Amino acid sequence: MVRMDDELGWVIRARRIADDVLFPAAMSVERADQVPAAHLDLLAREGFYGVAAPLDFGGVGPAGFPIVADVVAALAGGCLTTAFVWLQHLAPLMAVAGIAGERDRAGWLPPLAAGRVRAGLAMSRPDLIHVRPVPGGYLLSGESAWVTGWGLVDVLLVGAVDDRGLLHFFMVDAAGSGSLVAHDSQLLAVQASRTVALRFTDHFVPNERLGHTQPLDTFVASQVAGTVLNGFLALGVAGRCAQLLGDAADLDADIADARLRLLTAAPDEVPDARANSSLLAARAAARLVVQTGSRSVLADQHAGRLYRESGFLLVFGLRPTIKQAMLQRLSLPASAPV
Repeated sequence: MVRMDDELGWVIRARRIADDVLFPAAMSVERADQVPAAHLDLLAREGFYGVAAPLDFGGVGPAGFPIVADVVAALAGGCLTTAFVWLQHLAPLMAVAGIAGERDRAGWLPPLAAGRVRAGLAMSRPDLIHVRPVPGGYLLSGESAWVTGWGLVDVLLVGAVDDRGLLHFFMVDAAGSGSLVAHDSQLLAVQASRTVALRFTDHFVPNERLGHTQPLDTFVASQVAGTVLNGFLALGVAGRCAQLLGDAADLDADIADARLRLLTAAPDEVPDARANSSLLAARAAARLVVQTGSRSVLADQHAGRLYRESGFLLVFGLRPTIKQAMLQRLSLPASAPV
């Protein structure tokens, strides 16, 4: 297991797992109904469910964000589907670590950091889920169109907004019922991630599952860290393409530059850095497809899989500012500076 005081060890171990376990199985995972439990169990045993936890809970803490980002890229380069499910856990973990009160930290952090309890997200559009108080708790109604890991996670961090525009954060059991119904999504890539749309219909959540509240607009403005981590999924795909290409020093340099841009971007620079990383992955995958040739269209070829994944990452976590930055780059003449 990775020594928790060895920050570089996190990345080295993640790369070894990606190369030795995740990448060799990536094609079979793409055709599976869900990510193998053995993959997620391995990440839990090696401590990766707690990598973003505070130092006293075995993680690297807020100052170790670059380590977390590099781990995301390493695992995504092995199997994007596995990394995609695992990545959902980090946001609830960091929310509990950074915002929750002492009661919730003591109750949730140890099992989350150890991977004994695995979390997902229902936060794509919290304004589309309405919350109202009732005796003993709250009722949630609405839909979250993007929930990954259904059937693979134990709890969901759910955001819901009340009539005053106040965002409530809940830890909700990830179990279907008459008031919580999942509808499968058919995706271009990462189908085994078990991504669903969730419909809440007066779904009861007890008082003790409320973490905290904050104005919705404050939350939206604070989502820079998660946006940056999504960019590292793209760098992982680009990095795997570079490895398969073999002689791609120019691509390696572009990946290193994109990494630095993501890590050093000011909040208003993040959309352009995200656009850069996503388009870099698409360019790297297209190059791999062309070099591989007609074999790329066969179902058992990594080139085709990575190309599909790069297309998926062009729009995953897309926000208007990122979309605008990508479209601007795509419409520029090839010789124009960016």
